[in-house]
Amino acid sequence: MRPTCSVYVDTGYLLASAATRRTGTSLRSGIFVDYATLIAALVDAAETRSGLPILRVYWYDSARNGVPDAQQERIGELSKVKLRLGRFGVNGEQKGVDLRIGLDLVAHARSNASDVFFLVSGDDDLTEAVEEAQAHGVQVLLLTVPTNDGKPHGVSRHLIRASDGLDFFDGAAVDAAVMKIDRQPAPVVVTDPVSVPKPAPRPGPKPGPRVPTPLDVASTAQAPAPVRPANVLVYSGTTGSGSTVQPEYVMAGEETELIDEVVSRVLASLEASSTPEDKLSLQRTRPNIPPDIDRALLLDASDAMGHHDLDEGIRYRLRARFWEKYDEQ
Repeated sequence: MRPTCSVYVDTGYLLASAATRRTGTSLRSGIFVDYATLIAALVDAAETRSGLPILRVYWYDSARNGVPDAQQERIGELSKVKLRLGRFGVNGEQKGVDLRIGLDLVAHARSNASDVFFLVSGDDDLTEAVEEAQAHGVQVLLLTVPTNDGKPHGVSRHLIRASDGLDFFDGAAVDAAVMKIDRQPAPVVVTDPVSVPKPAPRPGPKPGPRVPTPLDVASTAQAPAPVRPANVLVYSGTTGSGSTVQPEYVMAGEETELIDEVVSRVLASLEASSTPEDKLSLQRTRPNIPPDIDRALLLDASDAMGHHDLDEGIRYRLRARFWEKYDEQ
């Protein structure tokens, strides 16, 4: 078999990185993707860097109940693209994708499917799979999306150390295939109504003084204000119903500022890309946060703070600030 290269794409990572580059947040709904152009650019990057022809692009994504949607079916029909699907958990989280990537890396290395593997991901959980593939004589190189300031986006340091090298996917190629969605509201045309004289209202009988009833008196009585326990923070998460009361966490001013920046970017992307129906749907989920938005908030906060294990205090405040700043708009 002649030498070849293969590309393994963690779609969640690729699109979150591309969205961050184009919109400032990892929210996938804020971008439109020309998948054929993006995958062709990935193939070109892999062949150029390795000097080898492509064997196959393995495309890993999540699907409801593991069944591809119309877009995923079209991706799977592209030449030399193999669609590999995980599933969504009950809370919208991605299930099985990392496991599929890891198993394929090791199995393909054992069978000598290709000489060079390009991994488009930043997930620390793939470190052991990369090392196992290397043990079978395969080179594993990371192909990452650069941020606007030229840094790798969201790549684990452990994964970088385990790989045989880190290279950047051409930022111009990402920009050509990924576009920011900007739904500008249609201009409102105001026309002057035709002036038609209205007949003067006919005077009616003047009402006499109204005697308040017991029901009127009861309706004007003010209910006592609810007493909020001291040292609590009300927040909403992706699971459960209604609000949840949790102990208040004291955070440094820098963390608070970063949280506000993350929330503002996500809200700006939502405002630019959402239809009126999308906004109504978001309101109906309140006080919960839809899984895709919650995922973007957590991922963006992890990137902004430089670590991927956010403590519960930061998570609570992040979700609470989302609705607080939403109401400020």
